[in-house]
Amino acid sequence: MTSSADASPAFASPYQATGSLRGRTILISGGSRGIGLAIAGRAAADGANIVLLAKTGEPHPKLAGTVFTAAQQLADAGGQALPLVGDVRQDQDVARAVAAAEERFGGIDIVINNASAIDLSRTDAVDMKKYDLMQDINVRGTFLLSKLALPALRRSGAGQILTLSPPLNLDPHWAGRHLAYTMAKYGMSLTTLGLAEELKADGISVNSLWPCTLIDTAAIRNMPHGEAMVRSARGPQIMADAAHALLTGAHLQAGVVSSGNFHTDEEILAAAGVTDFRPYSMGADEHSLVPDIFL
Repeated sequence: MTSSADASPAFASPYQATGSLRGRTILISGGSRGIGLAIAGRAAADGANIVLLAKTGEPHPKLAGTVFTAAQQLADAGGQALPLVGDVRQDQDVARAVAAAEERFGGIDIVINNASAIDLSRTDAVDMKKYDLMQDINVRGTFLLSKLALPALRRSGAGQILTLSPPLNLDPHWAGRHLAYTMAKYGMSLTTLGLAEELKADGISVNSLWPCTLIDTAAIRNMPHGEAMVRSARGPQIMADAAHALLTGAHLQAGVVSSGNFHTDEEILAAAGVTDFRPYSMGADEHSLVPDIFL
């Protein structure tokens, strides 16, 4: 079973799904490549409806794929896809995406806040345009997409918000390493914490998911020494499988509803029955894998 639309045909997932996202409508930000596309591809394989909100409408010189090629991959995988060129920083683009999801598919069941910008510069070196970009995409974009989708999620009856952000770790180590980026990612996590509490009575579950190791993405490859870094990374399929397990409740005991948690990919998949994580390493030595930040 292939876990994402862009997975290698040789990839054999150790995750055996017990639930399905068939017929569920997912609105995801930044899902045209990488982890977002892998998550969308895994849902599409079930027959889910995917609304892709991403900025890349035309081919990018450094980044593979567009929102339209991604949508075709999702359709080929078995889902229905609605590609929308838009910027999660722009109120009108997000409102248009929510309206389009409701018009095309009749509602929204799941919001995935995947769009994120990264700059690991220390405070002296960080450019304030990059600082603003991270705050606008990571924090404001997550808050805005979640906020505007709330009426549709309430009507779903079993709405979910999943944000790709780390556990809130107040050890000063991470803030001291890259303060600007830490604030931006923790802002996403605070949105999870606050919305989970705020939406308890609405039956909407709100959680975060974060990888235990580096994940091979264009963002990593484009960083200094990125090509070397990805040789110590897992493929995005592990996040696709973990998101699927989380969204279908495969990690939970029957009848349990979980919200307000900061999960890791390994934790979720272990709870769903995975015991061998080696297939996700895509040929890398498990002992050489580099832990992701914030853990």
